[in-house]
Amino acid sequence: MEKDLEYFKNWVLKDFGINLNAYKPNQLHRRLLSLMSRVGVKSTNEYIELLKKDNEQRQKFLDFITINVTEFFRNPEIFEELNKKIKTELLTNNKKLNIWSAACSIGAEPYSVAIILDKITPNINHRILATDIDSTILKKAKEGIYSKSEVKNIKKEDLDKYFKIENDKYIIDTKIKNKVTYKKHDLILDNYEKEFDLIICRNVVIYFNQDIKNKIYEKFSKSLKKGGLLFVGATESIYNYKDYGFEKASTFIYKKL
Repeated sequence: MEKDLEYFKNWVLKDFGINLNAYKPNQLHRRLLSLMSRVGVKSTNEYIELLKKDNEQRQKFLDFITINVTEFFRNPEIFEELNKKIKTELLTNNKKLNIWSAACSIGAEPYSVAIILDKITPNINHRILATDIDSTILKKAKEGIYSKSEVKNIKKEDLDKYFKIENDKYIIDTKIKNKVTYKKHDLILDNYEKEFDLIICRNVVIYFNQDIKNKIYEKFSKSLKKGGLLFVGATESIYNYKDYGFEKASTFIYKKL
């Protein structure tokens, strides 16, 4: 199976442009076997043939590998901490912020930040760049249509203000939608922009091996302004944060020195 897995990883890199060597091997192996069993194939070669001819299965594979699970204000108490840091640290030095939501999935996190900023600074157009490796997910993010479970953490007054409901779907207000710019980007293979005040990357890096994690955190550090913040997920404490030129601003927020 190991030889077959190496062949599969090489094929995925060539065909999808995704480097599966970046993922923790045991975790990747389990996820791949689970996915293959769901579609009833018994070998990686058989699975490759399926992915070559079935666009729906190609997308399911991409969704499964790139972990598109998210919601607005995921871990609300941590987002409240981010809200405070934006007010007390970022906006005291800058009127207009440059923000990057990396591996943004369906757009819930960049739109969450857009809502925060609209409430704090309603008349200022900050730049919010949102990126992901998955073109289909980016299309969904641009549409801005969500299920009840995806908006469950939003306060009622904010739901009323920033969404309209149609057929049990929550459609985000155009004003908030227009605050976010979407772009396809691979965290492992592509170059990073510079001069960000805030980078948000949550619940993605945990799936990568330590070498890839180190490279991503190094590049995030170089992409942040001095005093800029890196906001990570609730299971992603960076224990060696000093190695990347960070100090701890709070439990899941790191500040570039």
